[in-house]
Amino acid sequence: MVHVSAGQTVRLLIVDDHPVVCDGVRSLVRDAPDLEVVGSGRTAREGIELAATLRPDVVLLDLRLPDMLGSEALPRVLAVSPATRVVIFTAFEDHAALDAAMSAGAQGCLLKDVTHTDLVEQLRRIAAGVRVIDPRLKESGGAMLQARLFQLSLSRREYEVVRLAATGKTNPEIAEDLGLARNTVKTYLQTAMQKLGARNRVEAVRRAREERLL
Repeated sequence: MVHVSAGQTVRLLIVDDHPVVCDGVRSLVRDAPDLEVVGSGRTAREGIELAATLRPDVVLLDLRLPDMLGSEALPRVLAVSPATRVVIFTAFEDHAALDAAMSAGAQGCLLKDVTHTDLVEQLRRIAAGVRVIDPRLKESGGAMLQARLFQLSLSRREYEVVRLAATGKTNPEIAEDLGLARNTVKTYLQTAMQKLGARNRVEAVRRAREERLL
């Protein structure tokens, strides 16, 4: 594990597809002598590659990235840089995917509206090994996601198929990942589209994002 001692600079990697967020974080930590932004990525894959190269102390990881969810990217970051502490950075305090991210090994979760002092102090604590979760967020062990799926009448399998479709995977790839027959994946996707009021998989993914499932 990373042990950041007094006087040591915390090396921070930002992974977020919005340039304004990356620039904002850089600006917020610029005056902190013990924090340094060593890089930034716009996609999960970029973030994973940078983590492998830079071996940062802390990764500030957006929950929703263009190519995959933060909960899916997180274990891959840890696989290439095991000592790094990964923090989920999100604009949504009631996002159903937060539970999965925390279960995947996140060191903490922060909302994007944190102030300068809060962000700097929280990053210091995280680098020191403290698990930090914004008090506005509630860990619920999957209850939040389950409640949202229940409201939409979506089964867990239907959700998993839509989640993988959102990452750009084809039906055969989804079938392989979930250990299902291709026709079964097709059926799950069709029923999910019906429940989400979508005409195709693109609309299904969009609706799932609107419902904060992705």
